[in-house]
Amino acid sequence: MEIYIKLFEILSPIFFIIGIGYFIGKKNPNFDTSFTTNYAANFGTPSLIIFALTSTEVTFDIFVEYFIYALILLTAFAIVGILFLAVMKKDYIRELPPFFLPNTGNMGIPICLFAYGKLGMGVAAAISTLVVFFHFTLNIFLAKKEFDFKIVIKSPSFYAILLTIAFLYFEIDMPQFVLNTVMLLAYTMIVLILMSLGIALTQLKIFSFKNALISSIGRVIVGPIIGFVIIHVFNLSGFPAGVLLIQSSMPSAILCYLVGSMYSPKEIVDNISSMIVVSTLMSLVTVPIVVFFSLKYFS
Repeated sequence: MEIYIKLFEILSPIFFIIGIGYFIGKKNPNFDTSFTTNYAANFGTPSLIIFALTSTEVTFDIFVEYFIYALILLTAFAIVGILFLAVMKKDYIRELPPFFLPNTGNMGIPICLFAYGKLGMGVAAAISTLVVFFHFTLNIFLAKKEFDFKIVIKSPSFYAILLTIAFLYFEIDMPQFVLNTVMLLAYTMIVLILMSLGIALTQLKIFSFKNALISSIGRVIVGPIIGFVIIHVFNLSGFPAGVLLIQSSMPSAILCYLVGSMYSPKEIVDNISSMIVVSTLMSLVTVPIVVFFSLKYFS
């Protein structure tokens, strides 16, 4: 019974805040979330990276280890995505991002924090750092079908990653006033983005349920299976293994839609939108199962 109470304590805040966003979206169909998007890109995400990695006793070695596991994980996700898209005869370049870029930040990090405490959040952030980096590099590259280095060097998250890695490598303590500031900025973003996700569920449309369902299976069902295989192959155990498994089960990140809408044709954007909606709805069932499994076997 205790594990079920723990599961409720972990997931209810996340789903409740998403529910608030859904309610707001239903009451205000034209609700503008552009402020949240700009805030997250310029302040929230960089703050989350800095806070989650420098306030949780995560060492440089742990960061590198799980950064590498994340690279293996995302590579496997990308291969699965290419196979799924090839079978469905879809654009396996522009429609690939939602397969290998899950919502490990604003959804995955707080779940790992509630499940495993601050160290869990730190390991989750190490994994999410690579996802964030790929959002501002590979995601844009695949959407535009050309690489734009200017976008990378203009991204505050890029510098936050470099700064954090430097502090971890040289074992420098982040000043407390900085930690206090980025903590507030990061937690504010998590709440705003989760509400925006709920709002998005009322605004984004499903254009092909069959294709979206097949694609979403590749994200929220095949994803954690790949995560479990990596745990087994590398003989991982304890809470870091649980964090890796939870992060592998997250639905597609809404940032895939935002980037796609800026650089890809409407048909591609519609397909990405459909996958985000369906994978998020499916995750309301699949994520609790994965978190339960993680708590039971990787505590």
